[in-house]
Amino acid sequence: MAKAVNSSNMQKDSQMQSVPVSPVSAPWNGMANNISYFNVDGFFAKYFESNPDFFKQAFKLAFCFFGLQISYLSWGYLQELIMTTQFTPTPRVPDGKFPSAAFCVFSNRFLALMISLVIVKVKHGKYFAVAPAYAFTPCALSNTVSSYCQYLSLRYVSFPVQTVFKSSKIIPVMIMGKLLKKESYSWNKYAEAFLITLGVAIFSVLSKESKGGDEGAGAEFVGLLVMICYVFSDCFTSQWQDKVYSQYGRNNVDSFQMMLGVNTSAIVLTIIQLIALGDIPVVMEFLRINPNALQYNIFTAITSATGQMFIFYTIKEFGPIVFTIMMTTRQMFSIVLSAIIFGHVISPSAAMGALLVFAVLFYQIQKKYKAQHEKKRQSKPVEHEPLIESAAKEAELVKV
Repeated sequence: MAKAVNSSNMQKDSQMQSVPVSPVSAPWNGMANNISYFNVDGFFAKYFESNPDFFKQAFKLAFCFFGLQISYLSWGYLQELIMTTQFTPTPRVPDGKFPSAAFCVFSNRFLALMISLVIVKVKHGKYFAVAPAYAFTPCALSNTVSSYCQYLSLRYVSFPVQTVFKSSKIIPVMIMGKLLKKESYSWNKYAEAFLITLGVAIFSVLSKESKGGDEGAGAEFVGLLVMICYVFSDCFTSQWQDKVYSQYGRNNVDSFQMMLGVNTSAIVLTIIQLIALGDIPVVMEFLRINPNALQYNIFTAITSATGQMFIFYTIKEFGPIVFTIMMTTRQMFSIVLSAIIFGHVISPSAAMGALLVFAVLFYQIQKKYKAQHEKKRQSKPVEHEPLIESAAKEAELVKV
């Protein structure tokens, strides 16, 4: 009799296990008694299964956002750390400041060159299949100058001032566009350029901050000249990159080939600069006495390289508008982070100047989004453009 009862109970259990559970009613009927069900097939799992593409895209977006922020916030922090830290003095560097901005540029370019060599070889089999190496030399030269000025300027101006000043690149972009490509601009563009210039001027003037060892109006004037040299060089770089894409075909030169071409020429130019300035023995002595300075340079090169990878991937997956939003927010975060870590004082009036600059930048982003949306709405449905080709078309946004 007992065996019959046990057999009957086992049969009932077996039937209960085989009955399918409704994913809608389960959270209400058995949530308290069935924790494993809620974790695997519950509310969130139901929505993930019904919208897998949405969650995949959301994960990619978060991956790109945090990857860009971590890479470039770390990169900016390390740049300021290298150029403002008082290291142990050496016989040739008695003030203890890192002696060579050119070496910082060299370390970044060296790692980027190694990475681009591997990627281009794997993807294309050849290093310079269509565009010859010399085609990249002019923008490599301007890129080397802009990177050098970016490091050097931190001896004269604070990182927040440098960051806001870099936002005024719209003015030299317009000048270079007129000179190199005979472009014309609307009055709206000129108004935006004026407002950005005004915001940069307000922030720079009201954020006066003495830099140790280089105090006074003379140092501020030198810092201004260095930053002007930076923005013009940087804008020439992007304009020349666009010229290379147009001349040799965007399908024949992708972003990684551009990265290889620029860094190949840049590494040669940087080595020549190090030799001409006599920096190599000075830097070697300095790094021997201050090994932490070498570590900072290595970490800076790593974050710069990962940042470039995230730039290419973000543009490929989400396009230039999303990428621009991420990089603009990164600039804002970097100002706050630098002010907190390095103790920069930003007055309310100066903050208003920075807000004016970023307000215009976000207005430009919104305008581009609306124009792109309107263009898509008016055009006939077509097959999606290959993602890597789309990334190449927007590569002029990328600072290699």
